[in-house]
Amino acid sequence: MNMTRRRAVLAAIAAAAPLPWPARAQDKPIIRILVGLPPGGGTDAIARVFADRLPHVLGQPVIVENRVGAGGRLAADELMRASPDGLTYMIAPNATPTFQTLVFGSQIKWDIWRDFAPVASLVSYPLGMAVSLATGASNAREFIDWVKKNPTATFGTPGLGGQNHFLGVQFAKAAGIDLPVTPYKGTPPLITDLVGGHVPAAVTLMDETMKFHRSGKVRVIGIFSAKRSDLMPDIPTMAEQGIQTPHAEGWTAVWAPARTPAGELERMQAALQKVMALPEVRETLTARLSVEPDFRGASQTADRQRAELATWAPIVKSTGFKPE
Repeated sequence: MNMTRRRAVLAAIAAAAPLPWPARAQDKPIIRILVGLPPGGGTDAIARVFADRLPHVLGQPVIVENRVGAGGRLAADELMRASPDGLTYMIAPNATPTFQTLVFGSQIKWDIWRDFAPVASLVSYPLGMAVSLATGASNAREFIDWVKKNPTATFGTPGLGGQNHFLGVQFAKAAGIDLPVTPYKGTPPLITDLVGGHVPAAVTLMDETMKFHRSGKVRVIGIFSAKRSDLMPDIPTMAEQGIQTPHAEGWTAVWAPARTPAGELERMQAALQKVMALPEVRETLTARLSVEPDFRGASQTADRQRAELATWAPIVKSTGFKPE
């Protein structure tokens, strides 16, 4: 994350900060929310928007603990080890449970169904493709035509083995083109090269990319969602343009250790829903963090997880991708 983006995210967190914990919360056990990604990043910012307000709803202190590393696996490892007493939760993007499971398989220590209990989904956000102005393309079909005339073209993605990577592979397959992946160590260097014309296309989250699209430095040619996003209603879906890839988007949810009492899970779910209903929270999520409020309960979150795994398992397997 570049410094400009980091400052913006930290400003969003500060602007959303609530009043100090109520006095009744001070003497009660602390609830931990584990986050497997760095402080100041998007997932961390989402977690803190909720964690800062939960003490006023739950009547006890709530803290965020960053356990950074291995694509979120370290936080998931800690969640697996935690006591199922309603005092430990994890907020994570779908990339952690879904694609860590599909790509790393037996290398990971936990099983999402055996070791975790879904609590609620919080937000969703579009994934899309942007192209360099050097391609001259303004939509998906024009970019496909350009690739056919430029057979050395590649698409960039922040890392390998994630949803962005496999979406790019599926885009190329649906379009009938050869478009290998070029991995980057994160989104900032990828966007820098896209703006500079050093990589012709990128598949990634749209929050940073749309800033450059709106300033005319890159062109976002489509998103992979099933329908247009309220965050960017002028951007068409790939399906609208005749490119039939799996419908996909990013989403962030809350999990607890398996065997956490149902009463505790329901209590946390209800508290999260109350926080989500606050107007300033919805404003922070949409206007400052570029994500869509998308609250879903435990059963809906589990259904979403099953459907995503069922969709992507054969796709990941068919690519033959093996992590290093």
